[in-house]
Parts: sequence; C-alpha cells; structure tokens
Amino acid sequence: MTQMQFHFTGTPVGRACPSKVARGIAAHASGAAAERLVEERYIAQGCEVLARRWRGLSGEIDLILREGTGVVFVEVKKSGTIDMAAERLGRRQMDRICNAALEFCDTLPTGSLTEMRFDAALVDDAGRIEIIPNAFGQH
Repeated sequence: MTQMQFHFTGTPVGRACPSKVARGIAAHASGAAAERLVEERYIAQGCEVLARRWRGLSGEIDLILREGTGVVFVEVKKSGTIDMAAERLGRRQMDRICNAALEFCDTLPTGSLTEMRFDAALVDDAGRIEIIPNAFGQH
C-alpha cells in the first residue's frame, strides 16, 4: 500500500482542491464570455474573425481579426473593473503575444509585411467593454 502526500490543506499532492477547480472553471467560462462580447463588438464594426484562441509556439492570442487590409490581434482581459483588467496585462505577456502574432503572420501570403495592430479589450463584471487600439505601442 502506498502513502499519499498531502498539501497543508489536506488535498493529495497532484490533485487540485475541488474549490480551486470550481474557481478555475468559472474563470474560464467568464473569460470565454468576455471574449464573445468583444468579438461581437468587432464584428459590428465590420471586422472579420480569422481565429479565436489561436495558439503558436510563443503563446496564445485571444482573437485575431481582419480589418481592411490589416490584421488586428486582440488580448481580452476581464476583471471586476476596467482598471483592474488593464492591470492584468503585463509587458512580458505583450511580448509573447507579439511573437505569436509573427508566427501567425508567417502563415499569411504577406508574411511579416502584414499590417498589424495590437488591441487590448478590457471587460468589467457588468460586461462593459473598453477597447484600447494599438495598446501595445503605448507605455
């Protein structure tokens, strides 16, 4: 008979705490709902969805859209307030998204010459959306 190791919470090592799993599922669902709201906003503005949750070697991009001749890469952040959502987007994450965007553009006919823009879409608990165009270029 083998002995199980336990975290200080009493949860076996290698198994997630049930409440932590529930919070993770809820956060995932909330994030997916925010991404859908943002997508609908861009579609209403005439954008075409190229990919959702696209994953490259460098990381994941929440939403990729065509706007005219350019491609818009959107990072969606959801939190209690717009300000709190904005605080969740850091420089390292922006760098990963930019690298993933270059990977995505390598699949396009225009490659790295593709016109690109990086937007941040901030969503609060009430479903309000603030889109910051070209957010990655601002410091």
